[in-house]
Amino acid sequence: MGPVTAMMWFRRDLRLTDNPALLDAVTAGDGRVLGVFVLDPLLWGRSGDPRREHLAASLRALSEAMDGRLVVRQGDPASVIPAVAAEVEAASVHISADYAPYGQQRDEEVEAALKCPLVRTGSPYAIAPGRVLNQQGRSYLVFTPYYKAWLAHGWRQPVEAPAKVEWVTADGEKLPEGTADGAGEHAARERWHEYLDSVREYDDQRDRPDLDSTSRMSIPLKWGELHPRTMLADLARKRSDGAQAYARELAWREFCADLLARYPEAAWKPLRSEFEKMQYDEPGELFDAWREGRTGFPLVDAGMRQLAETGFMHNRVRMVVASFLVKDLHVHWKYGARWFMQSLYDGDLASNSLNWQWVAGCGADAAPYFRIFNPVGQGLKFDPRGDYVRRWVPELRGLEGKAAHEPWKHGGADGYPDQVVDHGEARRESLRRYEAIR
Repeated sequence: MGPVTAMMWFRRDLRLTDNPALLDAVTAGDGRVLGVFVLDPLLWGRSGDPRREHLAASLRALSEAMDGRLVVRQGDPASVIPAVAAEVEAASVHISADYAPYGQQRDEEVEAALKCPLVRTGSPYAIAPGRVLNQQGRSYLVFTPYYKAWLAHGWRQPVEAPAKVEWVTADGEKLPEGTADGAGEHAARERWHEYLDSVREYDDQRDRPDLDSTSRMSIPLKWGELHPRTMLADLARKRSDGAQAYARELAWREFCADLLARYPEAAWKPLRSEFEKMQYDEPGELFDAWREGRTGFPLVDAGMRQLAETGFMHNRVRMVVASFLVKDLHVHWKYGARWFMQSLYDGDLASNSLNWQWVAGCGADAAPYFRIFNPVGQGLKFDPRGDYVRRWVPELRGLEGKAAHEPWKHGGADGYPDQVVDHGEARRESLRRYEAIR
């Protein structure tokens, strides 16, 4: 009988450090592990260019860390994984658990087709969905009590990379082409450690798009280039209001994942069923103006142009542009959510859909009112000098200071469009539609 081999099926855990599933594979294979990634045509096809570019670059970084021995196959995982396991006579296949709707179904199909065990160890979260429950044993629908229970539950400390792995080889396909700045585990760790020096300022600066002071760790978190519990361990040593505020945002990410695991239909349907009756307008010319950043509202246009050019948008601005689409243009949030998933490097189904629902008012929100952001007021408050809008909307660079947020009060700006709607009228119409479903 020959040596035992275990398989590590990488998915949203493209790293070697703090990867419990990999450690289990090393133990099960007595050090011999075949690492494989499956390019699933269904997921690849649904991804926009930014996500595909980062994934390709991250896979290259992972393969380099594995001495170039990452095996990449293309096809339906329910066929590919059993086939590879049979080729190397794998004793077991190891994965980090996936709680997304498609991921759970895919893993069940793979498990049914395998002739060896499929072993789930760990997840992309500090606390896996379904573990933080209220006194009735149910998931939370409001964030603050979830957050308190999440803190009380706690999480394990990070684990090191395996000391030694004999990476087994097998036939594979070429790694997909694509480049992205800062992709891979090593780059993610460098970015995180650099950001930690300024995390104390996070609570004060996180809503300021003009300062460009966010960590941008949502991208490596999406691909598991760094695990959140690694970040939480580092934050715990900082003991500052900024570090606590950052940890709370990590908890919000896990709250969204918990909700989607419990309510998979929430990917595209409202959590609050009464919103099924909400009147929306079909996307048309106004939707195109929103996507292209030519609404005549500077903060909205700056955010959408930043998204188009960089595949990223500041979180405060995401809330404003989302509110503008749903509450000012009266377009269903699912159209905006799909555009974000196509355009963002960090497009994550749970975070994206549940955040859009929060803005639309149909999701997990304890507020006793229908929240409508004023796009001009938000700009004046969070981009007080107008630096952010001037950076992304060149037509406004001739206007100094906060005048860039209200060009119509200062003689306008050459080439910059007029406002596509009157915010006051749009707000009243949005409230009218809301009252109709109450």
